[in-house]
Amino acid sequence: MRIGGNVFGSWRSPEEWAALAVKAGYGAVYFPVDYTAPQSEIDGYVRAARDRGLLIAETGAWSNPLDPDPARAAEALAKMKGQLELADYVEARCCVNISGSCSTVWDGPHRDNLTEATFERIVRVTQDLLDAVRPQRTYYALEPMPWAYPDSADSYLRLLEAVGRERFGVHFDPVNVVSSPQLYYGNAAMLHEWFDKLGPHIRSCHAKDITLSDELTVHLSECRPGLGNLDYRTFLTRLAALPDDVPLMLEHMTEEEDYVEGTRYLKRVAEEVGVKFEV
Repeated sequence: MRIGGNVFGSWRSPEEWAALAVKAGYGAVYFPVDYTAPQSEIDGYVRAARDRGLLIAETGAWSNPLDPDPARAAEALAKMKGQLELADYVEARCCVNISGSCSTVWDGPHRDNLTEATFERIVRVTQDLLDAVRPQRTYYALEPMPWAYPDSADSYLRLLEAVGRERFGVHFDPVNVVSSPQLYYGNAAMLHEWFDKLGPHIRSCHAKDITLSDELTVHLSECRPGLGNLDYRTFLTRLAALPDDVPLMLEHMTEEEDYVEGTRYLKRVAEEVGVKFEV
């Protein structure tokens, strides 16, 4: 099991970037350039990561293939293809995206997001992408969302079966699944359910935390690991038990100090439950 996150500071070479990642205590990294970068630059970052023993966890295909504007949807598909090809080339654990939204906001809620018609469209988009790229060394995975498929372990399991492609994997962000007070207070059971049903398919995970305020009606907010209610003792114990080397990647924080403190907290909890992050 490895921990990773954003790399802060400035660097003039891939080697300096990799050194900063190691200094941050990471054993895994987000790949720092996209598919449009020069080949020599891509190769340089791959070599630097390997020389430092850093696992390339993810390339991000963040875009909306369900956009109601056909031109923007086509742009999203082109980006997804490029980023999945990049992930396969650099041997990232996965290329990750959300399934998309029927809204003009690429990751926003919409009344049609959780319909059967949209589910079927997600299946077709994912199949077409994987059939076009045919990755051999990576997986395409969807990050769960509170208002878009996959929004639960069962809907992800259903997607895996419907897509029916070997290189379609699972990305697990438990905070995105916590969409109610019931799940907030019962998140340990939710974590067990995801690992029980999807564990062998999980390729990468995101690390953040969540709080529930007393403001009506329901207000759930992200925060850095250790400042919320997510049961990291359960999360880390189950994650460490997976047979593969699954990275846990800190995200959605803007300050370097939050990544420093978040990393420190995760390593402390890991020590408490008797598991270890590889570096």
